Amino acid sequence: MPTKRNRSPGNGDETTSPDIGSRSLRALAVLEMVAASERPITMTELTAASGLPRATMHRLCGLLEAGGYLRRTAVARGLSAGHRLLAFGHALMANSAQNQYRHAILTALARRIGETCNFNVPDGLSMLYIDRVESEWPLRLQLPVGTRVPLYCTASGKLYLSSLPAGQRRALFRDVELKRRTPNTITDIAALDAALKAIRRAELGTDDQEFLDGMVAVAVPVKDNKGRLFATLATHVPTLRMSLEALKVHVPALRDAARKLADVADG
Repeated sequence: MPTKRNRSPGNGDETTSPDIGSRSLRALAVLEMVAASERPITMTELTAASGLPRATMHRLCGLLEAGGYLRRTAVARGLSAGHRLLAFGHALMANSAQNQYRHAILTALARRIGETCNFNVPDGLSMLYIDRVESEWPLRLQLPVGTRVPLYCTASGKLYLSSLPAGQRRALFRDVELKRRTPNTITDIAALDAALKAIRRAELGTDDQEFLDGMVAVAVPVKDNKGRLFATLATHVPTLRMSLEALKVHVPALRDAARKLADVADG
């Protein structure tokens, strides 16, 4: 492949790279920085980190935003992952070679505790079910892979919300209508915020018939190598079979499986 001489940003040294590498690799580098940031990242921060001219960074981010790979947020006036970048990440997670190992861990957990287990990831204002192993009980609740559930009234969603900085959480609350789905749904923002603080301390999401009547659930975090939640591991049961307090007996098993899932993702 023909090559050309490029100057490395910020030091004046020349490097040799493929023609295709220049703009494409810059775009990938920007996406990596956005994905690695724990909060929306500003254009100034991206420019400083990349060493690219400000005008170049503006053009590049404009193209990525127009293509749906980045989106602007009200929080800190920064950039975060757009719908196409999120979809790309979810597709990799769902279809990668690691999927068989993840599914094996879920299967072992479901057989160990005797209940349905789900692996879920944040997706905008919802949690997306990426993988699932059903219990063998005839009485069970059907929420198949691909299901999206609300953040504010589910065990996984509340756990994810609790991991966000307070400012980002408040911004999300401004955009979310807290619809009452059951008599137990928390629809008051102050009450939900208090519940999320308790969840953050315990690192345990709970759903006490808040999403569906007759269903309780618990969720634990799956963390990346920086200690950030990137997914959740959850189990839910009909209340005819088990109470929320009884379901919490399985939390140590969920945490053990979550550590294994994190190792698979890091590997």
